[in-house]
Amino acid sequence: MFKNHYKGKFIAIEGLSGSGATTQAYNLKNYFRSKKTLITKEPTNDIIGGIIRAALKKDWKISSPHALQLLFTADRANHLNNEIIPSLEKGINVITDRYFLSSIAYGSVEINDKEWLCNINDQFILPDLTILIKISSKTCMERIKNDDLGIKLFDKQKNLEKVWEAYESIAKKYPNVVIIDGEKPKGEVFENILKEASNIIK
Repeated sequence: MFKNHYKGKFIAIEGLSGSGATTQAYNLKNYFRSKKTLITKEPTNDIIGGIIRAALKKDWKISSPHALQLLFTADRANHLNNEIIPSLEKGINVITDRYFLSSIAYGSVEINDKEWLCNINDQFILPDLTILIKISSKTCMERIKNDDLGIKLFDKQKNLEKVWEAYESIAKKYPNVVIIDGEKPKGEVFENILKEASNIIK
């Protein structure tokens, strides 16, 4: 992966389903609203992202976990070229709700080859900061059910335990990854995220 050499700063918020990553990404965007900040997400709202979400919701069955991961990387390449990099070039800061760390961690549930998963993301830009929200799989399952988010392809407690183990393992491979305790009250979680983000967006 290559470092961000553009004017804008690039931050990714990652975590298990139900970790609060989406909420915290929007909180961060709202805090930095005066500093030309864009919020985005993966999978995207483009055609490829829609195909991925349909597979995750089990609206259709994808024949191969490798094919699903290649869809993620195709969506990411399109996302970077059409939205993220053009924004960074203009000096706009970008906060993304999920990025490559999530697809590698979730992909490792069905693909026992982290090297392959990392390699297919190797040509993408590395965030200036990745916030990884740590929360137990039990808490995540409770939140998913209580919020009526619906159980998706990987959202079973045993799978989420495997995903978190993969997150921690992969996080050691890449720079600029900070793990934040997501079990604390939402306001405190945001304060801890903001401390890290304020070192990047000034």
